[in-house]
Amino acid sequence: MNIYIIHLSCMSIRNKLALCLAIFAVWACNAVQKGQQAGNNNEQFSINDLPHNIYIEGNNFHVQGIAVDVKRGCAYFSFTTSLVKTNLKGEIIGSVDGFLGHLGCLDINPADGRIYASLEYKNDKIGKGILKGLGNESKTGENENSFYIAIFDGEKITRSAMNAEENNVLSTVYLKEVVDDYNAMVMNSGKQVQHRYGCSGIDGIAFGPQFGQKQGKGFLNLTYGVYGDTSRTDNDYQVILHYDVKSLKQYERPLSQSHFDLTGPDKPLNKYFLYTGNTTYGIQNLEYDANTGYWLAAVYPGKKSAFPNYSLFAINGAQSPVLQTLKGFDSTEEGEVLQLAKAGMHDEKSGIYGWHYKWGATGIHSLGNGYFYISQNGVTSNKKQYCNLQLYRWTGKASSPFEK
Repeated sequence: MNIYIIHLSCMSIRNKLALCLAIFAVWACNAVQKGQQAGNNNEQFSINDLPHNIYIEGNNFHVQGIAVDVKRGCAYFSFTTSLVKTNLKGEIIGSVDGFLGHLGCLDINPADGRIYASLEYKNDKIGKGILKGLGNESKTGENENSFYIAIFDGEKITRSAMNAEENNVLSTVYLKEVVDDYNAMVMNSGKQVQHRYGCSGIDGIAFGPQFGQKQGKGFLNLTYGVYGDTSRTDNDYQVILHYDVKSLKQYERPLSQSHFDLTGPDKPLNKYFLYTGNTTYGIQNLEYDANTGYWLAAVYPGKKSAFPNYSLFAINGAQSPVLQTLKGFDSTEEGEVLQLAKAGMHDEKSGIYGWHYKWGATGIHSLGNGYFYISQNGVTSNKKQYCNLQLYRWTGKASSPFEK
């Protein structure tokens, strides 16, 4: 704050008026600059200025993830094989089409505004279903299983049906760690089974601080999909890969779906485990909420009777991971285990906390100050998939953690 000591008694009325106007101009300029800084950091906005819902219809595949850029006045929707960009009224600005794989959860890098997504190509039931839906069944089995972080430049998405392999609109980073776990053969209950940790690929993705801190440098967390195999005992953890975003820049390459690029880090910065009980295809959507310090993980519920099979979990971001022996493995294996927040419902038998909540698995975005956009998806009468993005307030109640 600047403090001015001014003697006015010897000044004329005209000079006094001029001085007052000059001081007011300096004050107004400072106020505008502060307002712009707050807007640029996306720290302050009026919730009354935001729509209570954003409705959009997509293609034949259901919505997988959403991200809302309040500062730039736009929203992004992943409809499995297409990324759609709209304004906050739901009017389409542009789209990126032509993906032959599964485009999943979305989040926005707060450092540069780019949109990060999970992207997977595989020859399992999901991959074959996507190719069938696209009318490309002949391509089934042609490609190797490949997993990527897809990075979109939202400023370049300016028209509909932009090709995913052209226009320099996105880049990818290959994830060797995921490929290795997906392709691995392991022993469980004395039998050889596929996919280490039950890894079915990747889905949830989110930016936030290091675990054990509520603020600080932004990191990227990427979650495994986990097959819902009820006969296994080594697939009851969520697996989270932890990356320093700046280190990924050197590996970015254009997308090629005819010859997959294998440029990427050998290992993540860290690999974490979260004990939730088995879920159907793992964490679908991951989102960091600075207001609570929680990493919210939305899933499709599992089917093992030994667990409560919640659909929403909260990871306590303020608590550092703990090195533990992992449960359910034939041979002793240790891992850095994250802790669930003691919030929501509590299953005493398993010790697991969480919620039975209908929405969130197809998209959740924290706006700050306890407000969220949450995807409600469905199918129209003419068989088109839609997303109705609804504005919610966090309550944390065991019966219902959000209210409209």
